[in-house]
Amino acid sequence: MESFVVSARKYRPLTFESVVGQGKIGVTLKNAIKREQLAHAYLFCGPRGVGKTTCARIFAKIINCLTLTDNLEACGKCESCRSFAENRSYSIHELDAASNNSVEDIRLLNEKVRVPPQIGKYSVYIIDEVHMLSSSAFNAFLKTLEEPPAHAIFILATTEKHKIIPTILSRCQIYDFSRITVPDIVKHLTGIAAKEGVQAEPAALNVIAQKADGAMRDALSIYDQVVAFCDDNITYAGVIENLNVLDYEYYFKLTEHFLQHRFADTLLVFDEVLAKGFDAQYFVAGLSIHFRNLLVCKEPRTVSLLEVGDVIAEHYKTQAAQVPEEFLFEALQLTNACEMAYKSSGNPRLLIELTLVRLSNIGAEKKNDDSEIEEGDPVIASAAASSSSSVAATIASATVQPSVIPAAPKSFSLKEAIAKQTVVEEKIVEQSHECEPFTQEQLEVAWGELVIHVANKPRLANALRSATPILKDSFVISFSVVNEAQREWMQKNMAEEILNFLSKALHNHSLQLEVAVVEEVQPNGDTQLYMPSEKFRHLTEKYPQVQDLKQTFKLDVK
Repeated sequence: MESFVVSARKYRPLTFESVVGQGKIGVTLKNAIKREQLAHAYLFCGPRGVGKTTCARIFAKIINCLTLTDNLEACGKCESCRSFAENRSYSIHELDAASNNSVEDIRLLNEKVRVPPQIGKYSVYIIDEVHMLSSSAFNAFLKTLEEPPAHAIFILATTEKHKIIPTILSRCQIYDFSRITVPDIVKHLTGIAAKEGVQAEPAALNVIAQKADGAMRDALSIYDQVVAFCDDNITYAGVIENLNVLDYEYYFKLTEHFLQHRFADTLLVFDEVLAKGFDAQYFVAGLSIHFRNLLVCKEPRTVSLLEVGDVIAEHYKTQAAQVPEEFLFEALQLTNACEMAYKSSGNPRLLIELTLVRLSNIGAEKKNDDSEIEEGDPVIASAAASSSSSVAATIASATVQPSVIPAAPKSFSLKEAIAKQTVVEEKIVEQSHECEPFTQEQLEVAWGELVIHVANKPRLANALRSATPILKDSFVISFSVVNEAQREWMQKNMAEEILNFLSKALHNHSLQLEVAVVEEVQPNGDTQLYMPSEKFRHLTEKYPQVQDLKQTFKLDVK
């Protein structure tokens, strides 16, 4: 049985042209070789698996090749090329700084640098993960890196450029490698599948490319895994099953439910997702990405920002044409707020379910705002446009009262009529929902929605998240804060906003807010003091002379 070689090794590029996504770097290095302007030190930095070490090896092989080709590539036939291919070259050295990061290792390297190459012009030292060198090792390396022998060239590779000290950076030519795009990865995987006789659906390879997150090495490793699972026939269904990736169809289906205000169906879809073992936070992040993809499809110039297969891209374009931009803007705000509050939430599932309910309610109250009212039949038109018949009838009758609103033109929109009747409508809503009862459980659900609603105000959101609302008699809602300063700030600046939100959520405009103080006790048993008056009172209790000092000099406590 022939031994298996992983695709990342089997198809490792041998020329700059075959390195995917790094064409500019290859052109620059080849031009330097052509002009004989080789630096003594290079730094290749960028994400993992994008070709840094591969390019270093190709570069080292070319500059030591005894018979370069016309397009400045290594011949692969001379003694230098053969010895490198067979891992017996004494002119090209590779060092892993992750395991050779001490001062002694660098001192040995400094001694080794003095030895000239046996074959070729240069001794090339490729140091991978160079950021792992210790500070003392970096310092020991500085002098050699700045003034190496004429035959020595250093190629340093790292994924964390920011960890390398400036004195090292200043001695190197720096090449920044970029993440490999999804289309480039898909194209490369398609070529490999064809060579291996593997049937692969484009949508399946696209999922692999996205999972690789810009790293070709990761993409090839995932490809090998999927081939083993799918048995030479890579399908979209097989890939998402093997990689445990959430199918796009869930998000398309959820968006349809949101637009049709079917919140119960969205909760069932979410439950199905959890039942299949997917992480809830991953689900919310995917929903945000889905809304983002729909938004970029709204404008022809930004469609190219989609990183999905052609079939799924067409599905996005179709759904984007059905989704209003206003919905996407508000939906992105809700999912972003949910992501921010997820880690600190005591009940993450309820948090996501509340977000799904709010997404299902976007635009529900504005469903008929743009319907036209014809003169002569204002009552019927208003009643059809309103969700509450009693409110609609009152608004409609009010539009024909000269004492409230001037005579209407031949036709006007309901939005204009409601805008002129704001005071009347508010009174009607207050009367219709003035004392609708609710339970402690309903209050806690509304309180959770309130925390999401104020997520853009971190100070308020944190205070509400840590508080537990308590329903008292006569619709009094009580909650506690940790100090008097917070209580005063809450009552002065935020009480109205809290009451307005809860009144709408609970359909009760007779709510009252009661903010209590539960003093925070320090580990030594003392109470935490915040207000100047509290600190002064505590000080006078401990040192009575302070009170005399205040009166003598007529001081104020501020």
